[in-house]
Amino acid sequence: MALGWAEEVEMGADATRRHHGNRHGRSEQARLAVLEAADDLLVEKGFAGVTIEAIAAGAGVAKQTIYRWWSTKTDILLDAFLQDAAEDLPVPDHGDVGRDLRGYLRHLAYFLTRSDAGAVLRALLGHAQHDSAFAAVLRARFLDEQHDRDRLAIERAVRRGQLPADVDIAAEVDQLVGPIYYRALVTASAIDEDFTDRLVDAFLRRVGLTTNGDRPSGVNGRAELS
Repeated sequence: MALGWAEEVEMGADATRRHHGNRHGRSEQARLAVLEAADDLLVEKGFAGVTIEAIAAGAGVAKQTIYRWWSTKTDILLDAFLQDAAEDLPVPDHGDVGRDLRGYLRHLAYFLTRSDAGAVLRALLGHAQHDSAFAAVLRARFLDEQHDRDRLAIERAVRRGQLPADVDIAAEVDQLVGPIYYRALVTASAIDEDFTDRLVDAFLRRVGLTTNGDRPSGVNGRAELS
């Protein structure tokens, strides 16, 4: 039976939508394959071993496909890293600052020293030392957000009234996460749970809380510290 003009137009529109959806699906699969290939190459061969040619071969795509989305290998690695970081760095919220910080610092230490995404970050930070333009991009797209993430557990505790409003959050964050970044990026010393827990215990003592997050009795409700 012959189709009317309106029916033909509608069928054509449906076909166009289906074709567009398939093409988009293939494009997304290719994009994810590129990000995964870049991650794998970095872990296997280090930053110098990551090339557009090697990424293309690992992803099973043409170099032209890669250049439609990215200009350099660092752009690819940054996108791969950001995708992983969004999933790998949660900030727990149990209503107890000590418990939240212990969980977060353990995640952070694992992320920086044992995850593939952490290996990408270390490579990107190294490259940023020699490329000021990329350093600005890295800061805008990740480091500023990570700084906010590092502060979040303490800020929540202040809002809950668990910590005094005048606590020096910047200084406390430096003392909590600074040693972790230093070991991960400079000395390569081990960062186990005992190490991160001791950082949290020291913080709790500085702000006058017990290790379970309660404020002990004492002068003005603060512990007398030696």
